[in-house]
Amino acid sequence: MSKKEPRLHLVGQHPEPIDDFDEPDEYDAMEQLELLESLREDMEDLGVTTLAEVIERISELHRQLDKH
Repeated sequence: MSKKEPRLHLVGQHPEPIDDFDEPDEYDAMEQLELLESLREDMEDLGVTTLAEVIERISELHRQLDKH
C-alpha cells in the first residue's frame, strides 16, 4: 500500500487556479466576451459608437496635446 505524499504549499506562492472550463476554446470565448463587454461599457461612457469615432477622438486628443 503506497501512501500519497501531501502537496506542500510554499509561503508566498499561490497554488494554480482551478480551471472551471473544460475546453481551451471555451476559456478563450469567455475571455473575449469579458473584453468585449468591457470595451462596450467604455465606449458608452465615452459617448462613441463606432471604431471610426474612437479613431477620430484619439486624433483630436493628439492634436490638442500637441498644441500644448
